[in-house]
Amino acid sequence: MTVDFRLPDLGEGLPEAELVQWLVAEGDTVALNQTIAEVETAKAVVELPSPHAGIIRTLHAAAGDVVEVGSVLISYDLEGGDEPAPAPEEEAKAEPNLVGYGAAPTSSKRPARRARATGGAATDTAVLESEVLQAAPHDATPTPDVVERPLERPRSTPPVRALAKQLGVDLVLVEASGASGIITRADVEAYAERVGVAEPAPVLPAVRRDSEERTTRTPIRGVRKHTAAAMVQSAFTAPHVTTFLTIDVTPAMELVASLKADRALADHRIGIMAIAAKAVCLALGRHPSLNSRWDDEAGEIVEHHYVNLGIAAATGRGLVVPNIRDAQELALAELADAIRTLAETARAGKTAPADMMGGTFSITNVGVFGVDAGTPILNPGEAGILALGAVRRQPWEHRGEIALRDVMTLALSFDHRLVDGEQGAKFMVEVADVLREPGRAMLLR
Repeated sequence: MTVDFRLPDLGEGLPEAELVQWLVAEGDTVALNQTIAEVETAKAVVELPSPHAGIIRTLHAAAGDVVEVGSVLISYDLEGGDEPAPAPEEEAKAEPNLVGYGAAPTSSKRPARRARATGGAATDTAVLESEVLQAAPHDATPTPDVVERPLERPRSTPPVRALAKQLGVDLVLVEASGASGIITRADVEAYAERVGVAEPAPVLPAVRRDSEERTTRTPIRGVRKHTAAAMVQSAFTAPHVTTFLTIDVTPAMELVASLKADRALADHRIGIMAIAAKAVCLALGRHPSLNSRWDDEAGEIVEHHYVNLGIAAATGRGLVVPNIRDAQELALAELADAIRTLAETARAGKTAPADMMGGTFSITNVGVFGVDAGTPILNPGEAGILALGAVRRQPWEHRGEIALRDVMTLALSFDHRLVDGEQGAKFMVEVADVLREPGRAMLLR
């Protein structure tokens, strides 16, 4: 029996997606939930698992094509051809949503687990995929000659399989750390770190040159298209005001150095970004106008009593701003871990659409590019965004004398409909006070 698989709604409410690459070819035999393609939406690259087991009959799109949701993407010759074909309208309804679709093959037994390499020890820790893990040390590196291949395909989720593919990791060689037998993101990352797998460069959009090769044309698609639309909407909807403040952050940088030297905290990689994030969370509690949004339809100003802190991340596909939920509840080390996790996930192109929605305030670190200051554009729906400039060692007045100090420029853009100049200035100074003297954070709540 031949059936068509239509591109499903990817759980984002977007009307189309670009086919990045096929991972199968016509004539291939595929298993249920086997990854068949990678598609890019306006927000992320997503792995597309197969909803059927059978033979690939026809691929209806080529890499680089933009496919509308509901359009036929692939046709299968299914195993067991005597099954009745569903009516066309039923077939369209039967296409499952990509997020979590396709039931795994049922089995009363867990997948066979690979044998451990002798002479080494490993620590098994059950964790959530979203948690940041430090891989336990191993005395021996597993190699294919000590691996017992399972009879079933390793159990994992589509995002984890995407990560494994990007890192060049064979999931058959990875052992699940938890009792469920499901391989997690942390398991893949720990294995990659153990065997020294390098992360490849992200796949960039296809480009074409004109006949004289004097220009290069890149299709405006995916994340870049979405970001451009959002920035234009923000710039022409919210009246932006930007204020600057240059400060001595030597005490904050000394704190960073001491935390890195502390063995108990070294793995958290606490930097100036995490300290600034903590300062922002504290200041927003005292200046709620910076943590609000303008609801034009309801004619109301909505103040948030929580902080979903957006972290602007530059990727090969464009700018994304995932956010840390309830950041005000996190300690400094937890904020540092969350920032690193968001950045790594964004660079891998695997940020979940839900993680880019519902932000209340954002931070962008332009200093990592050697820039002293800028005028950041608000993330749509937010009242403020803080840009951190580069930390530079330069002469500065200190205790009545000139000394070499670590100096940084802060730039705060805010929506003048929601925030008056006085409120913006007081918020900026309060954030700066924590960076100038981190001990002041003990006085705030």
